Amino acid sequence: MNPSAWLEQFKFLQGEWGWISQVFLVILLAMVVNFILKRLLARARRRLEKTENLWDDALIRALQRPLPWITWVVGLAVAGEIIYLHSQSPLFGFVEPLRDVAVITLLAWFLIRFINEVEQGIVLTRERQGRPVDRTTVDAVAKLLRVSVIITAVLVILQTLGYSVSGVLAFGGIGGLAVGFAAKDLLANFFGGLMIYLDRPFAVGDWIYSPDREIEGTVEKIGWRLTTIRTFDKRPLYVPNATFTSIAVVNPSRMTHRRIYETIGIRYEDLDKMADICAEVEAMLRAHPDIDATQTLMVHFNAFNSSSVDFFVYTFTKTTVWTEYHRVKQDVLLKIHEIIARHGAEEAFPTRTLHLPDGVRVIPPELAGVSAVEDAHGRQ
Repeated sequence: MNPSAWLEQFKFLQGEWGWISQVFLVILLAMVVNFILKRLLARARRRLEKTENLWDDALIRALQRPLPWITWVVGLAVAGEIIYLHSQSPLFGFVEPLRDVAVITLLAWFLIRFINEVEQGIVLTRERQGRPVDRTTVDAVAKLLRVSVIITAVLVILQTLGYSVSGVLAFGGIGGLAVGFAAKDLLANFFGGLMIYLDRPFAVGDWIYSPDREIEGTVEKIGWRLTTIRTFDKRPLYVPNATFTSIAVVNPSRMTHRRIYETIGIRYEDLDKMADICAEVEAMLRAHPDIDATQTLMVHFNAFNSSSVDFFVYTFTKTTVWTEYHRVKQDVLLKIHEIIARHGAEEAFPTRTLHLPDGVRVIPPELAGVSAVEDAHGRQ
C-alpha cells in the first residue's frame, strides 16, 4: 500500500494542508522508532555481553549505529514521497534512488563493522584464553572481506542507479592495462603485501632485520602498501611491501635458542691448567639450568695468541628472550671466571716482555742521577 494512501485514511490528515500533517507524523514515528530501537539494542548488548558467544556480541555492536540510521532513511524517504505526490517538485523525484543508495551503504557499513568486531573479538578471546593467535592471518582475512563488501556495495549501487554492471566490468578490463602501467609501483606493493600474507616470513610483533638494507625493528602493522616497523630507538619505519620481494629478511623472533659464543684467554704461565679448566667449564655448562645441553656444546683450547692461550665456549640458552639471554650469559661468564680463579690461573691481557742482553743492568733513575742503564764496566 502507498504510504500516502494509507495515511489519508485518517480524517485529520486530509484536506489541502493534510500532507504537512502526514510528513510531521512520519518524522515523529521515525523518531519514536529510532528511540525505541536504541533502547532495545542497548539492553540487548548488556545481556549478550554476559555470554561467552563471540558472534552475538559482534552482531549487536555492529547493529548499534547503522540500524537507527536505517529508520531515519526509511522515514525521510516516506516523507519525501509524500511531499513529491503533493508538490510534484522534481527535487523530490530522486528520493527513491537516494533511499536505495543509502540503505545499501548502511548495509555495507553494518557488514564492515561486523567484520571489524569479529576480528577484534577473535584476537581478544584467544589472548584472554592464553591461546596463540596469528594476527597477520586474521588481519589479512578481515581486509579481504572488507574489500569484497565495498566492491559488492559499489556494484549494487551502480546497478540500482541504472548503470550496467557488465559495462563497468568491461571498462575495467580495458582500462586495467592503462591503470596497471600508471600504478605499477602501487600494484607491486599490493602483491608484495599479498606474498607476505601467503608466505608469512614474519608477523605483527616479530623482530626482523635485513642484512641487505638498514631495516631492523619490531613489525607493528602489515598493510596492503606499506609495512610499519618500529625501530629500537622507537622511530617508525615505513617500508614498501615490494621491497621484501627482493631482499633477505632475518626473523630472530622465530629462533629456537640463543647462542653463546665467546673466546677467553688465559696466561701462558697457566697453559698446564688449560685442560682442567676446559673440562670444568664444560661440566658447569651441562649442569646449568638455563643452558640446553641437548644442543651443540663445546669448550676447547683452540689458539696460541700473542699475549694469551685461548679456549672458546660454544653453547645455546633455552630462552630466546633477549633480556633473559643476557642475564644467563652474564651468569655463565662469571662462573667461568670463578673456575679460572679456582685453578690458580688468570685471564690474560695484552703484555710485552723486554729481554736485556747479558751484562746489562737497570739502575733506577733516582740512584743513577743521569742514566738508568750501565754495562758491567760502569759505562753508560
